[in-house]
Parts: sequence; C-alpha cells; structure tokens
Amino acid sequence: QVQLVESGGGLVQAGGSLRLSCAASGSIYRINTMGWYRQAPGKQRELVAAITRYGSTNYSDSAKGRFTISRDNAKNTVYLQMNSLKPEDTAVYYCNCNLDSTKYYGVDYWGKGTLVTVSS
Repeated sequence: QVQLVESGGGLVQAGGSLRLSCAASGSIYRINTMGWYRQAPGKQRELVAAITRYGSTNYSDSAKGRFTISRDNAKNTVYLQMNSLKPEDTAVYYCNCNLDSTKYYGVDYWGKGTLVTVSS
C-alpha cells in the first residue's frame, strides 16, 4: 500500500506564493516520477510539473518561470514552490507518484488533493 500525504494548500492573494509538499510512504521499491497535477472546476486535470528520480523536470507552459518542482529522494517527498500566483491558478492540486514495487512496474498513485485559491 502506498499513501501520498499533501500539505501547503490554502488561500493567497494574486502575486503571492505557496509551497506544496507531498510525502510518499508505504511499499515502495523505487519511485520513478513524482509530480503535481491540477484540476479547476469544469476543466480536465492537467500536468503542472513533474520530476524524475534523477532530477529531470518538466513544466506546463503556465507553470514554467513561476513554479519550481524539487524532490528529496531520501524522504520520498516532492515540493512545488509556486510564486507569482494568478487567479487562474486556482484549482485542486494533486500529487502523483509513479513507482515500481517488487511485483509491478510503473504504477500511478494519487494524493487526495489540496485546494489552492488565488484571489484577485
């Protein structure tokens, strides 16, 4: 069993900053990729940022230049530093973990989501 625990969401004014954290625990052999997705009301879930176990990163166009994803492999934790937040960043942010266990490869796990609300 794998569990992802998220923290850091909340209400912030436009131009402000938030840092999201997600810690993975459980029957983990190796984490391949950790990342953050978000889903706004009436829209599909979209990738915000992702990072591999080697530190390679990928950002959405909207996140690039404002958000920074980082990872602590020893703690199985991923962070998302969000700066210069805009009202359109308002969404539920979900932590994602793609990992290998002793039996399966490349299985996706999801956190419960944390709400980020940016006021104008």
